[in-house]
Amino acid sequence: MTPSYGWYGDDFTGATDTLATLARRGQRAFLFLRLPEERHLAEVGELDAVGIAGAARTMTRAEIRSELSPVGEFFRRLGVRVIHYKCCSTFDSAPERGNIAAAISVLRDYVDHPGVAIVGGQPSLGRYCAFSNLFAASGLEGDVFRLDRHPTMSGHPATPMTEADLRRHLTLLGLPAVAAIHWPLLVKSDHLVREEWERLSQGSQAILFDALEQCHVEAVGRLCKSQSKQRSLLMVGASSVAQACFEEAGDSLSGPSAAPGPVLAFVGSLSPTTRGQVAAARSYHRIPVDPDDLTTSAHLREQVVDKAVAALAQGLNVMLSTAPETGEAPPAATDSLADLSGLVVDSILKRHPVRRLAIAGGDTSSKIVGRLGFWGLGYQGQISNGVAVSVARSSDKARDNMHLLLKGGQMGHTQLFETFLAD
Repeated sequence: MTPSYGWYGDDFTGATDTLATLARRGQRAFLFLRLPEERHLAEVGELDAVGIAGAARTMTRAEIRSELSPVGEFFRRLGVRVIHYKCCSTFDSAPERGNIAAAISVLRDYVDHPGVAIVGGQPSLGRYCAFSNLFAASGLEGDVFRLDRHPTMSGHPATPMTEADLRRHLTLLGLPAVAAIHWPLLVKSDHLVREEWERLSQGSQAILFDALEQCHVEAVGRLCKSQSKQRSLLMVGASSVAQACFEEAGDSLSGPSAAPGPVLAFVGSLSPTTRGQVAAARSYHRIPVDPDDLTTSAHLREQVVDKAVAALAQGLNVMLSTAPETGEAPPAATDSLADLSGLVVDSILKRHPVRRLAIAGGDTSSKIVGRLGFWGLGYQGQISNGVAVSVARSSDKARDNMHLLLKGGQMGHTQLFETFLAD
């Protein structure tokens, strides 16, 4: 059976959230961590939806083109009807880092429909798009801010969001002629929505849809499902795109089954939400990691590995963190820091394998998981809204079927790390 839906996640945490969204809607979905070999496709079996997890969120324009061209060709060869470029739900992107417009310019060549559908929000995650302006909940309290006034995203160290109007934001990234369909039309008839889509498609390269409530997401879905049956379609947005394309299966949040042994956690996120989760993680042996030590001294990195291995050998759950628990956050994590974080985790697992691994931070997750040699992820269970537990597939028997919790900085409830131990 040909999959109808293909998604590329611009970081690993977002890609796994879409995996969970699809699985909980009854779809046979699997996420590959690179373009799959034929033997891995055969091992997974028939799929309704196939994903590729990447790291385009940290890439330059040239790197994005090199990354996405073979992905687009893969999806076209499979015959998917919808290609979903899964970006962060806050659309944070910069001209030379994770440029969403650059990704669109590549992937639109691999679909038949000239128009690109952009879903501007994900209400289920506290991301609301109204009259093209994006609002986002902040912190564990859930206060909602316009994105250019959001306490985290407006000052993001790598991709600060100083423009809340997504039309203007995407235009500044290099995507011309962005039109919009706003929520008052979405609550009217599907016929009127379709007519407006067809009219705007004549003069616009992309059409942005509001998403203030779930019914708006569903209205976009009815339109795009109909359009994709006629011509394959590129859609852009968070996991709300998957919510739009597939109906809710009616299940509630369900915890994953536990894997034996201690848990290893690595925290590379600087967000206030993650700080609160770390503070609540009282069942872990904490090992603070100075980012400068990690990036400048092989000897100090080895000391970190030694401490973690010794604690795991005692049966302790171990949490490594490059983020300070108090005081000001350090400058943005560099690619070097993320790469070396992966080296540290890999070294620990070679000396003391574990069956459960938690990683906090989108960029950190991409780098660490990429280092560990997994070839794919299946869905295991939902642990919090926006955070899933995946089963990692690997040719290394010691790592095959490891349970992974990958979370973005702003995702998850306060007791997330504790819940991972209990479930």
